[in-house]
Amino acid sequence: MSTIRNHVQLIGNVGQEPTITNLESGKKVARFSLATNEYYKDAKGEKQTDTNWHTVVAWGKTAEIVEKFVEKGKEVGISGKLKTRSYTTDDNEQRYVTEVIADEILLLGSKSDK
Repeated sequence: MSTIRNHVQLIGNVGQEPTITNLESGKKVARFSLATNEYYKDAKGEKQTDTNWHTVVAWGKTAEIVEKFVEKGKEVGISGKLKTRSYTTDDNEQRYVTEVIADEILLLGSKSDK
């Protein structure tokens, strides 16, 4: 049962080109936004779309896959966990950020030129 604790799976479209950072330790980190859509009909019977945006962070080998194959607009599947962290702004305000830490990435859709 512990394998389903803090587990998230998302399928969506990449909202921006991934940002790749090479750390001093030699590890890679990839960050990108992912849009997921839910569809429903409103009271008038018209189709509506509700879009949610998620920040995805990938480390190591997963980051290398992101660097090579993931680009803006690409449909991907993500499996990982949620991580919330906080930081203090220059104005001394406390902010909280929730990110999806990707353990696995599945490339969906058609092949690209990348």
